[in-house]
Amino acid sequence: MTKIKPWLPLIGIAVFAVLLLVVAPAVLSMHWINNLGKYCCWAIAAVGIGLAWGRGGMLVLGQGVFFGLGAYAMAMHLTLESTAPGGLPVFMILYDPSASLPAFWEPFRSDAFTLAAILLLPVIVAGVLGYALFKRRIKGAYFAILSQALAVALAVLISSTIRETGGDTGLSDFKYFFGYVLNDDANKVMVFMIAASLLILCLLAVWQLNRSRFGELLIATRDAEERVRFLGYDPANIKLVAYVVAAVMASIAGALFVPIVGIITPAEIGASASILMIAGVALGGRASLFGPALGAMAIGWGQSSLGSSWPDGWIYILGLVFILVTLFLPMGLSSLFAKAKGLVWRPRDTSPAALPDPAPVLEPVEEPVRIDEPEHLEEEVAK
Repeated sequence: MTKIKPWLPLIGIAVFAVLLLVVAPAVLSMHWINNLGKYCCWAIAAVGIGLAWGRGGMLVLGQGVFFGLGAYAMAMHLTLESTAPGGLPVFMILYDPSASLPAFWEPFRSDAFTLAAILLLPVIVAGVLGYALFKRRIKGAYFAILSQALAVALAVLISSTIRETGGDTGLSDFKYFFGYVLNDDANKVMVFMIAASLLILCLLAVWQLNRSRFGELLIATRDAEERVRFLGYDPANIKLVAYVVAAVMASIAGALFVPIVGIITPAEIGASASILMIAGVALGGRASLFGPALGAMAIGWGQSSLGSSWPDGWIYILGLVFILVTLFLPMGLSSLFAKAKGLVWRPRDTSPAALPDPAPVLEPVEEPVRIDEPEHLEEEVAK
């Protein structure tokens, strides 16, 4: 088995950055720039899932919770930015013109508070939830079910609070993004560049974590948790760090999703959205660096293209692809590269066990004297 050079992922990240930040804005139309920005948001969340699930073995089916925290924090800020000072958002006026702005909305008028909330809210929620679960050694299917239930609960909560969050209609009609007009094409490209740049930074962060001591402990916790505990490390703390990092990435993805798409609803953060994120990671390859991001972007493209032209059959295609990948490529499409590389280039095994046995050295053997031959008989008689 050949060891991957440590600088090869950096070259891949550099090529990916050039494609996203240089080539894409130069050749794509504004429609596809917006779509690619949306795919980058899903890819950011998928990179975090790859760290928690692929490296840590935690099937995080509830990333919609953290995606929603970042998305609604950004949406509330953009809604207030488009509202006159001291005024109410339009949807609140429609339901109750005499109502006042809810107290938890008021701090989101501040740019700094909004950015801090996008980063700190997932840390707090994931930290408290992860500590409670991992310290009690809850894992496997139980952890997946609990995380999925939280996503469903958050979507139901938002749907039921129509006057505070817009309910099923969600929040939309954003005009400004931190002072920049969102309808301007130059500003749309700017938001896309921010999303693409943050995707590159997330890939670099996960690459560094994977090659660090923490990355080794995370894999060891996934494969032999009791041995890690025996060596003096607490597996709960190791898994908690990966879980919090994945939550922060999902929150950042949700925050960028709002100005790019222009709307956020409970459907974008519920159970189905969380499953789509998991499906993208599984398709690309959860244990690889680029697999989760590319898989999520492929799922996003399929949902935008095939989902719009064939809405009834798209979900069946997705299910079929997911089943086939699970059965025949459990490590995702990224494992095809390793298999193809093994077929094209097979390094010579120089280990002692693989070397052929040396040819035996034949010693010269003297031919025994035969005394029954005539010359030997004459010599014997002479003696």
